[in-house]
Amino acid sequence: MSDMTETTPGWLTTDELDTARARMPILYVEAVPVRVDDSGEVTSIGLLLRIGAEGTISRTLVSGRVMHHERVRDALLRHLEKDLGPVALPRVPASLQPFTVAEYFPTAGVTPYHDPRQHAVSLAYIVPVSGDCRPRQDALDLVWFSPQEAASAAVQNEMPGGQGTLLKQALAHVGHTY
Repeated sequence: MSDMTETTPGWLTTDELDTARARMPILYVEAVPVRVDDSGEVTSIGLLLRIGAEGTISRTLVSGRVMHHERVRDALLRHLEKDLGPVALPRVPASLQPFTVAEYFPTAGVTPYHDPRQHAVSLAYIVPVSGDCRPRQDALDLVWFSPQEAASAAVQNEMPGGQGTLLKQALAHVGHTY
């Protein structure tokens, strides 16, 4: 895994991040953790259970910023380890091409993706994991859903900022349309 942490020199202070967010888009990576069978078919999707700043409970994807001078691959691995634990054993593809690019705006309705803090551009990946996933940092739990369950209105309604739309795009990308 990546040895960069949030205390390395590429990390911004809170004030620096607020200034940057007010002036330019911030680059993010997002990952949809999946389990696959022997033929490579997606059998389940992992969603994190988190408590938001307002005390709301939501389901989210693995996501986070790319630091200055950090490769996208390293950022993706860092956030997978941070959210899923050190023995999740993610299998990031050799060709690191996102299944989509999501553009989050602070103004709701510009795109399906909304983040009131900032304008952000997120490279979104589907990442098979084969190890033992244990949520860390601010996640309360990791729940595995079948593709059909993940596409349900009940799960979609628990996903903030358009991440439900992003999840449905990921499912369609791997052949699951509901």
